[in-house]
Amino acid sequence: MPDDLKSPVRRLRGRLPAAVTLWTAAGERQGDKGLTVSSMLVVDGDPGRVLGLVDEESDLWEAAESAGRFAVSLLEEEDRQLADKFAGLMPAPGGLFATGEWERTEWGPVPRGHSWAGCRLVGATEKGWSLLVEAVIERVELAADHAAPLIHERGRYRRS
Repeated sequence: MPDDLKSPVRRLRGRLPAAVTLWTAAGERQGDKGLTVSSMLVVDGDPGRVLGLVDEESDLWEAAESAGRFAVSLLEEEDRQLADKFAGLMPAPGGLFATGEWERTEWGPVPRGHSWAGCRLVGATEKGWSLLVEAVIERVELAADHAAPLIHERGRYRRS
């Protein structure tokens, strides 16, 4: 879509570089679900929290709401295709979790070797065209090798 047809708010948001994360939840009835999320914050405190904007109609939201928990994984520069698959921008033959190595956690599957947080859902409120999801961080696993984060800005990925 040409820039002049996009809303000014969307264009402003697009100019804010954001780290790309992957939110996943273990789906009880329909299997594991996931979604690429770049509109999020990690809030330090006791307990720490995650806040993120999620599509209310996404499979991830249905699974996270049902399970009451989800995982947030930090994506790295080499995860562009993974991010696009979970964003629905690229085909995922065999399903979203068919490629790559995944570790099962009680919060949902996480890409092996990545930093991640296990989160317990607190609630969600409607904000614009999204849900503002709030969760308490119950566990943090930091990868031994810290790779450069995947950054999204103005509709594309860029090097950090």
